[in-house]
Amino acid sequence: MSLPPALAELVDDFAALGPKDRLQLLLELSRELPELPDRYADAADSMEQVHECQSPLFLAVEVGDGGDRPVHLYFSAPPEAPTTRGFASIMHTGLDGEPAEAVLAVPDDFYTDLGLADAVSPLRLRGIAAMLARIKRQVRAATA
Repeated sequence: MSLPPALAELVDDFAALGPKDRLQLLLELSRELPELPDRYADAADSMEQVHECQSPLFLAVEVGDGGDRPVHLYFSAPPEAPTTRGFASIMHTGLDGEPAEAVLAVPDDFYTDLGLADAVSPLRLRGIAAMLARIKRQVRAATA
């Protein structure tokens, strides 16, 4: 599987833990999701909603100019939605700053290797898959 180094490290971290500890790591990551820059203060108007998430989640993707076309990710999710925020934090930690080509190469089902299927519902896992799909779609649109 071809994963950017930071995302591969997160997958390894999750895989090394038992189910309860995986959930705890997800909750810890939820608290590390960066705040939005001011330009995205009104998330509903300036960001794309990921409707598959059980809690309101909005994302924005910016692709830089230059050789590697670095991808920058921004997420808005309420504090009372730790699973959704944890998934967003996984995406941010693992993909922010990576070249567009590396983001597009992430397997659509990479999240299965996190081992969260026994800790969260399949409906919630659909949310992380949808986040990645939207990120890739926005990256493709920006690099076309």
